[in-house]
Amino acid sequence: MTGQGPNGKKIVMARDRERREERDSEFVDKLVHINRVAKVVKGGRRFGFAALVIVGDQKGRVGFGHGKAREVPEAIRKATEAAKRSLIRVPLREGRTLHHDVHGRHGAGKVFLRAAPSGTGVIAGGPMRAVFETLGMQDVVAKSLGSSNPYNMVRATFDALKHQDSPRSVAARRGIKVSALQSRRRDVDAETATD
Repeated sequence: MTGQGPNGKKIVMARDRERREERDSEFVDKLVHINRVAKVVKGGRRFGFAALVIVGDQKGRVGFGHGKAREVPEAIRKATEAAKRSLIRVPLREGRTLHHDVHGRHGAGKVFLRAAPSGTGVIAGGPMRAVFETLGMQDVVAKSLGSSNPYNMVRATFDALKHQDSPRSVAARRGIKVSALQSRRRDVDAETATD
C-alpha cells in the first residue's frame, strides 16, 4: 500500500531503501589495494587515498571499481559503488570453472586462465584470486605474466573473462543446437586421446 500524502511517500521511500539493502546484501566485496598519495602544499603534506575494490555475487557476476578520497572509508565506499555499476556476467561450466582457456591483457599486464578439474581449487595470486572468489569460481588455474600492478592485473583478468563463451552462446551464434556442438567436442577429445 503506497498511501497518499506525506505518509505514503515515506512508505514508498522505506520500501525502496529495503530493496536497495536487500540487493546490496547479496554482494560480497573484497578490498584489493589501497594507495596513499601525498600532495605537498604550503602547510605540509595533504594525503589522499585510492582504493581498488572487487564486488561479486558468487553466482557468476563480478565487477571492479576504483575510488579516490581524502579518507580511506570514503574511498572504499566510492570504489564499491563504482564496482556495483560495472558488473559483468561470466558463464561458468557447472557453476565452478571456465568453459575454455583464455588470455587477457591490459597495458603491460597479461594473464592466462585455464579451466581446471573438480577439486583443483583457485590457484591464482593476489588480485586475480579476489576476482575469482567474488565471482564464485571454485576451480581455476591462473598465471600472471608481465606487470604485477594490481590495477593492470584486475583489468587484464576482466578482459579475459569478457572473452569467455558458453556452448549455448556459441551454438546460438552459429545457428546450431548445443547438443550438436558438444558431440563434436567429444569426437575431438576422443581423437586426441587415441593419438
